[in-house]
Amino acid sequence: MKLIWKLLRRHLSIGQLVGFFFANLLGMLIVLLSLQFYEDIVPAFTGEDSVMKNTYIIVSKHIAATNALGGEAQTFTAADISDFESQGFTRRVGTFTASQYQVYGSLSMGGMGMGTEMFFESVPDDFVDTKWPASRDGEVPIILPRSYLAIYNFGFAQTKNLPKLSEGVVSMVQMDLRLRGEGGREVTCKGRVVGFSNRLNTVLVPQAFMQKTNAELAPNAMTEPTRLIVEVKNPTDDAIATYIQDHGYELENDTLEAGRATYFLKVVAGIVMAVGLLISALSFYILMLSIYLLVQKNAEKLQNLLLIGYSPARVSRPYQLLTIGLNALVLLLAFALLFWLRGIYLERLWQMFPTLSEGSVTTTVLIGFALFVIVSFFNIIAIRRKINRLTPRFKRLKGGLYRTINGK
Repeated sequence: MKLIWKLLRRHLSIGQLVGFFFANLLGMLIVLLSLQFYEDIVPAFTGEDSVMKNTYIIVSKHIAATNALGGEAQTFTAADISDFESQGFTRRVGTFTASQYQVYGSLSMGGMGMGTEMFFESVPDDFVDTKWPASRDGEVPIILPRSYLAIYNFGFAQTKNLPKLSEGVVSMVQMDLRLRGEGGREVTCKGRVVGFSNRLNTVLVPQAFMQKTNAELAPNAMTEPTRLIVEVKNPTDDAIATYIQDHGYELENDTLEAGRATYFLKVVAGIVMAVGLLISALSFYILMLSIYLLVQKNAEKLQNLLLIGYSPARVSRPYQLLTIGLNALVLLLAFALLFWLRGIYLERLWQMFPTLSEGSVTTTVLIGFALFVIVSFFNIIAIRRKINRLTPRFKRLKGGLYRTINGK
């Protein structure tokens, strides 16, 4: 091994290895940084949460004016829903089911009690990304809009000298619910907030609970849905906006714009990652060219080592260890630069979006290690093949003599 290392150092080109190192570092850093920046920035522009995908849009009809004092919401008929489902941009359509009974919710905390009139809505469970938790002693899981909590903290609580509540505190407090339906029928139960959504402006409960309580408290109420939740294939499809406008529908919370922003960020991140991968591929070529030149310069000496009994695996090992060491150093330095740059841009993002939460780094780290393994694997295979080509082959001559043939 020492002899092979001496041969390796003798013709080692520091300039070529440095060129590979920085090119590979640049490519790796671009790939990891673009991926991590996408993970961190998407929630700031799209209000991404664990309840609703960015490919979902919420559709309603314009409020129809019935008199000078107000109007009533228009409903979606079965034909409207069927027409929506038949569009090329639609994956599936679900309907919002509203409670047909009165809801009063109250809670007590720290010796103080408060209560308010409420309403419930539900959507098919497969439209909710967060799985509803199993009911505990008949407890009803509830998803609230984050805007409701902000209104309480920065409006109601501030003017009434009430304590401000975090999402964690609200999730720990049990709520008393009183449901009143037709003929004075009344049901009491407990409720608990299990999640918050940035994109749903409603108090969401499980579909099974809504169907059960509507059947029990308002069996004679037959109402068509006033809102639809639609999963689209591509939020940037112009046909969606055209269809919405032509049919006089409305979109809530700019859900279409949020989906477009997410799609645009994915495209930009994909382009940047492609550039990084291209640079990494070029650096791989530089390294292999350097190794091939090293092997070629030492070809005669390496063949002699093979002739005296060194195996191709042993001869190629120093070159393989050199490439793996360089790749590992590139990966570690890329991670260090990534976390340093991430700290810089997160400070700027938090100044613009104080409530922004950090994205996960798990995917980025896994992809970094995957790139390291893939590049190192191809380095090892390429080096071994090059050494195998140098392995002498023998041809029998007249008189029992042998001569070697270069195995190219």
